[in-house]
Amino acid sequence: MPELQPMPEVRVSQETLANWGEKWLAGSGGRSNRFDKSQAMEFGHLFDQAFGAALATMLGGIPVVTPHAKALTPPHSDCVEVGTTRVIGGIRPQNYDAAYRPDGPRVVFDSKTLNDKSSIGKNWQNMINDLASEAATVHTRFPFCIVAFIVVLPEPAVRGRQLRAIASTLQRLGSRKDELDQHHLAEAIALVLWNPHDGTTMEAPAPDSSIHLGNLHHAVQTAYADRYRHLPPHTS
Repeated sequence: MPELQPMPEVRVSQETLANWGEKWLAGSGGRSNRFDKSQAMEFGHLFDQAFGAALATMLGGIPVVTPHAKALTPPHSDCVEVGTTRVIGGIRPQNYDAAYRPDGPRVVFDSKTLNDKSSIGKNWQNMINDLASEAATVHTRFPFCIVAFIVVLPEPAVRGRQLRAIASTLQRLGSRKDELDQHHLAEAIALVLWNPHDGTTMEAPAPDSSIHLGNLHHAVQTAYADRYRHLPPHTS
């Protein structure tokens, strides 16, 4: 049985983000500074893969696999799934972007991307509602499950006041400390602002913030160890 290891940081390389930045700046549909729907999904999948790889390392170097469509159990007994992963929650069935569910969902993850100024302005509050609903539907049935989110926004498309509102809301939403806490809260949330011109990520929120990407792995690892250390399939 695998032994738990430290979870590495969840990272997407600057080079990769810079390559996607060229696509974002070129735009689509006659408009620059945006992704089309297909590009947005592929872009978000970069973070799904990065989270899945880091989680698999923490779980002892177990395989990362693609889940079967609509399957309610993983394809292998001990693996991290990256791709559409279906969980029947207490409110409704919900598809997540990655999960670890050896005996039911222990960790679920979703990435959220809003990819231009108009989309952020119109949809960021709806996105917050989606995050709370996704957390609630799994926690009402699986209160020990760890829910993690990464929200990714292009820095040129976010206004200062808007950014502060998004960041403070995500901080409140990502404050679930134990299985008795409120269902709509998540155990770990990160907000990523990326620069399409060079692929760098902004230090906003600040490095000591609970929603800085560099702290996401600590939140997931701490919650997982508290709830599942010494339990199968992990060694003592």
